[in-house]
Amino acid sequence: MSTDEKIAGGGTAEIIDRADSIDRAKNLVEVKEVKGSAAYNEALLREPVTWYSPRMLQLFAILLVGFFCQTMNGYDSMLLGGLLNNKEYFLKHFDGENKGIWAGIISSMHQIGGVSALPFVGPAVDGWGRRVGMFIGSLFIIIGTIIQGLTLNNASVGQIMGGRFLIGFGVSIAAAAGPIWIVETAHPKYRGVITGLCNTTWLAGAILASGVTRGALDIKGNNSWVLPIWLQMFFPGFIVIFCLFVPESPRWLYTRNKRDQAHKVLTKWHGLDNPESAWVQLQLSEYEEFLELDGSDKRWWDYRALFNKRSSIYRLATACWFSAFSQWCGNGPLSYFLAAVLDTCGINDSIGKANVGLGYSCFQFFFAIIGAHFVEKIGRRKMMLCGFFGTSVVWVCMTAAAGTLANSLESGSVSAGDAVFSNNSAANAVLAFIFIFGGVYSFNITPLQSLYPVEVISFEIRAKGMALQTAFVNAAGLLNQFAWPVAIKNIEWKTYIIFVIWTFSQGVLAYFFFPETRKRTLEELDHIFEAKNPVKFSVQTHKVGITEDAQVVAVDDSVKV
Repeated sequence: MSTDEKIAGGGTAEIIDRADSIDRAKNLVEVKEVKGSAAYNEALLREPVTWYSPRMLQLFAILLVGFFCQTMNGYDSMLLGGLLNNKEYFLKHFDGENKGIWAGIISSMHQIGGVSALPFVGPAVDGWGRRVGMFIGSLFIIIGTIIQGLTLNNASVGQIMGGRFLIGFGVSIAAAAGPIWIVETAHPKYRGVITGLCNTTWLAGAILASGVTRGALDIKGNNSWVLPIWLQMFFPGFIVIFCLFVPESPRWLYTRNKRDQAHKVLTKWHGLDNPESAWVQLQLSEYEEFLELDGSDKRWWDYRALFNKRSSIYRLATACWFSAFSQWCGNGPLSYFLAAVLDTCGINDSIGKANVGLGYSCFQFFFAIIGAHFVEKIGRRKMMLCGFFGTSVVWVCMTAAAGTLANSLESGSVSAGDAVFSNNSAANAVLAFIFIFGGVYSFNITPLQSLYPVEVISFEIRAKGMALQTAFVNAAGLLNQFAWPVAIKNIEWKTYIIFVIWTFSQGVLAYFFFPETRKRTLEELDHIFEAKNPVKFSVQTHKVGITEDAQVVAVDDSVKV
């Protein structure tokens, strides 16, 4: 077995405490730099875990219940965008339009409902558990769907708005509970990839919404929009049925004085039925050290722990601002108001827009799946920086192409043939950059949207912190819903200039303030945020040496091989 494999976790070598191994350090044959915490790497070395073992595959299957919280979020979020393409029946039935104030108000009710749920997320997810939180959120979505579906008979815009409000309310609770449950229940080795994949299922829901609304355009009559609305009940119905049969978060059980149950969950799912497993012992020891048994998470009204320490404020700010930044890359207009954006590049018919929307969602899903598999290899910081700076470059190109298209349409100085060629070239360029944007954003940012905020918030404030983070997401979404449709209607392609400047600014802020979180257990992240400079501390490497007898020892810079 190679040295690299031993360090990565594939061997039986053991990390030896440096104070007890000075003599061994004299027999070093190689020195390597590794990232992450010593305890985490020690568990990897002592007890290798393979993703294809029967127990791991079973755990992955169980975690799909939490994935569906994001799937239904994606379906609900993208549904209205698809319905706004249905001019002949949906817009005619409600006497609406696919841009401007009407579209903004209808769309924004989802975010308003999400913000209104803020005071209830913590009590639901902390007080009754992560599983019950998923159940409650899904139940609200089912009720909201029923209210929306009944508008077939009365064309009530207010009823559509009320249904979207309840759906947004439920999504906030479920979308907080699902990722929290996943990140706390997944095996530490696969936490990053699994939680990153969780958010990609948002795009799976978006694809379903795009596909259903596109296919329903071939249905004549109001069923073309009623059917997609009723299908909103599928994923929340699945969660309501199955969520109470999955294991509860071991961290939540431990802090509720159910230590035996927590130990059993860890033993079965992380220790592969071995109660003395290195992974089980590592996590239990960290629970004992870091988890508050009488913390503010036991008191639904107590939000003081979010702000009583510098490290807590830093954690909360990092989670909230990253979440807001991920909404302000320009993905809002391209997701929610793609129909209006496509008007700026000459695609005006409903079928054409629906085809582009479906293709765009599939394209994003593909890149998000790939990106999720690199969150551990590349790291969270590098991916978010590539995402913010990369989208800024794409918006520069898209602005140039859209401006060229607009000028060629307004100019009368070229021949008809040249104008057609210019228009087609510029329109195709805009469309191409829309897809390039989707690839860059989906690979780098989408896998982090569920993973990074949950990681950086400590257990005691995780549910309430995620509620506040969700409020930031919805508040950021309100800007997307209200500002961008009006801007696109009034200044059209010039709206893209805003995204050029802002995405670049986000990259600069992320570079200086957002730390790395990979290759650590959740509890070990406390050391990062308690450091004087969290970003600098998070990217430090540790040197380890391989001895002649295949053991691993900690070394310092003075050691020579």
